[in-house]
Amino acid sequence: MKQSLSMVGGVALLAATLLGSGCAKRVETDARPSPESIAQYYPLAVGNQWTYRLDGRDDKPVTVEIVKEQDGYFLDNQGGQLAVDGFGLRDPKRYLLRGPLEAGRGWNNVVSVSSTERYQLVQVGFACKVPAGSFSNCVSVEGRNRVDAQTTLVNTMTFAAGVGLVRVDVATEHEGKRVPQTELELISFKANAPGPSAEPAATPAPN
Repeated sequence: MKQSLSMVGGVALLAATLLGSGCAKRVETDARPSPESIAQYYPLAVGNQWTYRLDGRDDKPVTVEIVKEQDGYFLDNQGGQLAVDGFGLRDPKRYLLRGPLEAGRGWNNVVSVSSTERYQLVQVGFACKVPAGSFSNCVSVEGRNRVDAQTTLVNTMTFAAGVGLVRVDVATEHEGKRVPQTELELISFKANAPGPSAEPAATPAPN
């Protein structure tokens, strides 16, 4: 699991490639939400930074800092590329957060002929607490991807309004039993409000 840290930056930091490494060929879409409402859950501005601890350890913090904007994406020092378009928060391969922000709403990313990432909004507007502080307006997203016939990789991301990604929990699920694998918690951050930016050039077409 820890090896994936070097492969993903920004909001994904563990999330996207822990869930699946293939490029999304199709993203299911519906009515466009307000991009402003999505943007508040991951402020994209050059200079913003987030520091996390992994599995409760404070000796090896991981810091993600947005270093520049290019081709409609905000790039960070961990190799991540993020943007907010008319549908939600995305990297070049998949949507990580999509509106409308209503508990139970879901979307799929088809990553190969035999593999589909399934995302669902689990909670909306709840309070959460991490080492960086307590936040009152949070949303959590659960991503699921089948590893094999018996095992599913489950990744739960928690975002706080005005802050960004505050927690990631990765687990495996086998025959209905969930086993924790990796935990990521925010310990400090500097997040300015997002500024205007162009939408990324390569946006998945609605189906």
